[in-house]
Amino acid sequence: MSTVLAWATLAVWAGLALCHSWFWRTDQRLPEPVRPERWPSVAIVVPARDEAELLPETLPTLLRQSYPGDARVILVDDGSSDGTAEVARALTVPNGLPLTVTSPGEPPDGWTGKLWAVAHGVREAGDVDFLLLTDADIAHAPDSLETLVATSGRDLVSQMAVLRTATFWERLIVPAFVYFFAMLYPFRRVNSARWRTAAAAGGCVLVRCSVLERAGGIAAIRGAVIDDVALARAVASAGGRIWLGYATKVWSVRPYPRLADLWQMVARSAYTQLRHSPLLLAGTVVGMIAVFLAPPALALTGSWQAAVAWLLMAATFVPVARYYRQPLAAGLLLPFTAALYTLMTIDSARRRTGWKGRTY
Repeated sequence: MSTVLAWATLAVWAGLALCHSWFWRTDQRLPEPVRPERWPSVAIVVPARDEAELLPETLPTLLRQSYPGDARVILVDDGSSDGTAEVARALTVPNGLPLTVTSPGEPPDGWTGKLWAVAHGVREAGDVDFLLLTDADIAHAPDSLETLVATSGRDLVSQMAVLRTATFWERLIVPAFVYFFAMLYPFRRVNSARWRTAAAAGGCVLVRCSVLERAGGIAAIRGAVIDDVALARAVASAGGRIWLGYATKVWSVRPYPRLADLWQMVARSAYTQLRHSPLLLAGTVVGMIAVFLAPPALALTGSWQAAVAWLLMAATFVPVARYYRQPLAAGLLLPFTAALYTLMTIDSARRRTGWKGRTY
């Protein structure tokens, strides 16, 4: 029986490595920019809840955007208690983009706080061609907006921001988070008209306003906890073309220094991703054990087939490890990280989804 299982693990990893749309590669990057004849107008909408500590690192990078067209920044204070709005108003940049700081009040029933804030920011933006939806913990290179607009050619363009990997636990957990996300939503499938896979990374989303309106606006996804994927699906369902790739000019400054911080980050939405289904949870746990834990377990009993499967697993992790400047052998620890993610997912089932004092 163990030999059959070993051959099965090898077949699974050969299939994932060769037949799952090259999910493990990190070469989905924005193409070379093509300057438009007329630069479209853009409103940058930043929902922020208790982000006074991080805003000095991120908001000025938006205000200093070297965008040739008409652009402005709208920071929406989502019921903060730490002086987020006051800190934001003090961060205006001489000769920078105009900044509006506003607050929508508490969300109505059926709305998540973040999406209520985003919808308020969209209303404040008025008649613009594009919206750049970005989080308060995301910093941008000075030409980030210009590059996004000049290379879009799509109705929704999203980049997976480079996440922080300063501590041991961040280096162990964060690259694997990106790897698992790409396995769930292979970027090539998102970017190809041949597939119906729709996904986005919420830290950086440029969306065409006319298509967003056709999709029903932010109200169409008002209760979504995993709002980035929900937005991408809404735009795709409205006939919009979407694109998702890895960022080079967008990065997150939010720290997750302890395992407990990362655990909370994953556990708060993992069960939501599984649609609160015990059956999907059970299937996910069995799948994680079979795909990620069985190869090293069988390899340690002397199975060469399982050892090859483990090496294949580690090899598919190399591009993400290189992207995050981690040791190329980091993939050998992927089974351990997968075990942690499995426990986080199980823990998620006993929690209520929440973020900064709100539960859903």
